[in-house]
Amino acid sequence: MNVDLSNKWALVTGASRGVGLRIAKGLAHQGCKLILHARDAKSCDELAQELKSQGCTVAQVGAELSDNKQVEALITQVNTITQHNLEVLYCNAAIMTPWSEPFKQQAQDYALSFQVNCIAPAKLADAFIPQMLNSGFGRVVMMTSGIADQPQLMAYSCSKAAIDRYVRDMVSTLEGSDVLINLADPGWLTTDLGGPDAPNHPDSVLPGVLVPVVIEKAKGSGGFYAVQELKDYPL
Repeated sequence: MNVDLSNKWALVTGASRGVGLRIAKGLAHQGCKLILHARDAKSCDELAQELKSQGCTVAQVGAELSDNKQVEALITQVNTITQHNLEVLYCNAAIMTPWSEPFKQQAQDYALSFQVNCIAPAKLADAFIPQMLNSGFGRVVMMTSGIADQPQLMAYSCSKAAIDRYVRDMVSTLEGSDVLINLADPGWLTTDLGGPDAPNHPDSVLPGVLVPVVIEKAKGSGGFYAVQELKDYPL
């Protein structure tokens, strides 16, 4: 049986388009109250209006995840909106720096990739997981990637491996609680990040992308959820 997400506050990063937009719509359908994040909060205006017209409670926040001060401000905004009671954190936002020949990846590409794809999500989790433990419920999902054997995108793949490590090292801290942290791999998609040659449309992430949010406590933390393999999951 899936958990009831009715009236639980959920933050989705990178919610203005692509996978994040689908996650937000899926969580709204599950009854969540949504906080939509984008670099510019106005980028989520259209989605916010659509969800509000369906009766969903929606807030919008803007933050550049490459800027630690803006990440801290984002945490403050979310705490104000939720009264320190965020229950679902879905770290979807990510960047991919330019394709580079092997051994030619620039140091700034590694630094930017780690900041946006690992450090910012880790700091969000560090901020909100203690609240979840205090309230007795929480779901944290980090978007990972199945990328492999592409040294031309080494900065991106290394940053994703780092956030994978964060999730797995957090498991023992959450053991026995109803606060779960897991990984979701959406597959290769025709998004701005995935490009036009990808085999899967962004719509294909539903319902699978919601599975690590709706799972029961017994499923535990540290799992890897291959979204494209969960097309028949009952919600």
